[in-house]
Amino acid sequence: MPNTAPLLSRCWSSILLTSIALSAVTVTAHAGNMYIYKDQAGQVLLTNVSPSGNFDKFTKKVKVTYYKDAKVHESNHNNTYNNYGTSTASKSSSRNAYDSYIRASAARHGIDPGLMKAMMHTESAFNPNARSPVGAQGLMQLMPATARRFNVRNAWNPAENIEGSAKYIAWLMKRFNNNVEFAVAGYNAGEGNVDKYNGIPPFKETRNYVKRVMSRYHSLYKNDAGVVGSAMIASNADSNSGLQKVSYGTSSNAHSASYVNSAFEALR
Repeated sequence: MPNTAPLLSRCWSSILLTSIALSAVTVTAHAGNMYIYKDQAGQVLLTNVSPSGNFDKFTKKVKVTYYKDAKVHESNHNNTYNNYGTSTASKSSSRNAYDSYIRASAARHGIDPGLMKAMMHTESAFNPNARSPVGAQGLMQLMPATARRFNVRNAWNPAENIEGSAKYIAWLMKRFNNNVEFAVAGYNAGEGNVDKYNGIPPFKETRNYVKRVMSRYHSLYKNDAGVVGSAMIASNADSNSGLQKVSYGTSSNAHSASYVNSAFEALR
């Protein structure tokens, strides 16, 4: 089985769980997130992706198992397999005031302006005078050490703050091989913690931050003409026309056994 192939196992009755358990234990797991779904008749689907096609009748999510040390990279072209949810628009009167700065800095450093705006929304709610309890400053909440690292002299100046933030995001994207979620997590928790946990750190704040940023990106800013532009929107529409591909690293056989055990528990 190729490493990029989705692992789909169907169980039509609880009697077949034994055979699924045996096969799962002998095959190396390739998933970081595993799901158990049921349809209206009680039939069960074990999968690492959202049900689609012949499997879209499985609508009730029973259980999700996350293996924190699985090396998972999910393409972020669309929201097909990532359950980020939806977000409401900001009520800030300055929510569009910095679009020109975002566009310019994003273009200079080769990053997605929609992602930058989603991060700004999450960091400061578009308040250039925002200061966190730990001293983070300005629109994208740069810590003083990070500001110095990326040559930001005045973090309260919106143009300088946004430019420094763009440099940092570009650096993180390169550091994590363009894995958007890892880069976003690194912006919140530091790249060292992403390295330490081989992915998004198991900190509630960071997990919630990544989810909020990605939700706002997909719901609000990915196709926001004011910050992204019509050409990028057309490109996004083209990328959304096909099925999303998901590639996986490897985890231990113990994960397979653990997942089967969790399946038994969920289906009791």
